[in-house]
Parts: sequence; C-alpha cells; structure tokens
Amino acid sequence: QVQLVESGGGSVQAGGSLRLSCAASGSTYSSYCMGWFRQAPGKEREGVAAIEFEGATSVADSVKGRFTISRDNAKNTLYLQMTSLKPEDTAMYYCAAIRRGGGYCLRLPAWGEYNYWGQGTQVTVSS
Repeated sequence: QVQLVESGGGSVQAGGSLRLSCAASGSTYSSYCMGWFRQAPGKEREGVAAIEFEGATSVADSVKGRFTISRDNAKNTLYLQMTSLKPEDTAMYYCAAIRRGGGYCLRLPAWGEYNYWGQGTQVTVSS
C-alpha cells in the first residue's frame, strides 16, 4: 500500500509559479512510476507528467516547457514545478503511483492505469 498526500496548491496570478509536492509513504517509493494529473470543473481529467524511478520523464504537450516533474527518492517526494501559469491551468491536481518501471511512465499512463492516488490540491490562476 502507498499513501499519497499532495500539497503546495494555492492561488496565483497569471505568469506566476507554484511547486506542488506529493509525499508518499507505506512502501518502497523508489520503485514506483509516479504521475501528476489535473481536472478542471466540467473537463476531463488530464495527465500532466510522469516520471520513472530512475528520473526519466514524460510531459504533456499542453504544459511542455512550463511544467517540470521531478522526484527525490530519499525523501519519498514527488514534485511538479509549474511556471508561466495561465488561467487555463486552474484545476485540482492529483498525484498517482504504480509499481512499474522499464519505461512504463514514459508513455504518460492514464489515470486508471495507476494503483494509488492522492486526494488532490487546488491550483487557481487568475488573469
């Protein structure tokens, strides 16, 4: 079992930055593929980024160049650095985990392919 707790959300003006964190506990975190998702009201959930336990990443085209996913395996923590934020980035952001490697993360797995999910943290970007 893995427990995931997101933090770092908040309100920011367009052009600003936020760093989200996802603290993991309960299992061998370093062997997990980790991902970030977001869902805005009335919209489908979107995969934002994913990272292999060795550090290789995949990022959605919608945020490429603005968002960076990273992880600190020693601290069992996943991060999402978001810069140049836009109002359309407003959403609930979730982290997710699955015990898979070998490039599994690099195809940006869908929400249902993960085994564990956090409760989310809200990001609101005002114009």
